Amino acid sequence: MGNASGLLVIERILRDRQGIWQQVVEDRGLHRLTGQMLLSSVVALAVYGAVLGSFHSVLMALTSAVKLPLLFLVTLAICLPTLYLFNLVFGARLSIRQSLALVMVALTVTAMLALAFAPISLFFLITAPDYSFFKLLNVAILGLSALVGLRFLTGGMRVLNDHGLLAPAPAEVVAAPAPAAAPVPVPAAVGAGNGATPAASSGSAGAPAAPNAAWPQRPPQRPVAPPRPPSMTLLYVWIFLFGFVGTQLAWTLRPFFGSPGMKFSLYRDIDGNFYAEIFRTIADLF
Repeated sequence: MGNASGLLVIERILRDRQGIWQQVVEDRGLHRLTGQMLLSSVVALAVYGAVLGSFHSVLMALTSAVKLPLLFLVTLAICLPTLYLFNLVFGARLSIRQSLALVMVALTVTAMLALAFAPISLFFLITAPDYSFFKLLNVAILGLSALVGLRFLTGGMRVLNDHGLLAPAPAEVVAAPAPAAAPVPVPAAVGAGNGATPAASSGSAGAPAAPNAAWPQRPPQRPVAPPRPPSMTLLYVWIFLFGFVGTQLAWTLRPFFGSPGMKFSLYRDIDGNFYAEIFRTIADLF
């Protein structure tokens, strides 16, 4: 599985994810791994983009096959520096290669899962060619695929946290000389002033001594779980930013589907936003 290349890298990610995370932790062979994931993601997104554009025309299918991979890669290029700097600010020791490989795992899972849904999308394109339904169906497919991919991203960050890569490097501590042991106080025997021995005052000889009330026993303490590093909290903030940037960029690069009542165009005028269009499409179905 370690020599998987091209589109088969998804099989290694799904079957040997611990091996993938270990490779990222060790910063080993990440150039090759990232290149394989980039190739598989671009091919998968291009095929799925062609399915989206097929609703309108062959020309729209070709342009969507180019614009859908471009959408994900440009969003990654915009947001990756933020993730890397977030980690640096809070003491994480991830390199830019490790950060890129980590996000590319999530992107590859998203792209390949969308490709797996392509036959379903194509089926509804042939049997129920309704524009509003087709658009919502594919937005839901891409949303579900992205959620699964982001789950891989958070899982990978937890593994890196377990290996200490999300925390600052431990500072060197100079060992101080150990203090001299203090003498242990011995309780005075009852009647010592009358010449009585401790054994005589405590009952029979050889009996175990009663615990001293002046030295209370400390109750056992529960192990305290280490606090979540700030990098993990900021990861969820970054995921929100990634989704927000991606949806707005998708609105800027539209059309991907192509409204059947409009002629082919490479771009549309920037008006409104992605979320208002989704609500308007849902209202059209009812």
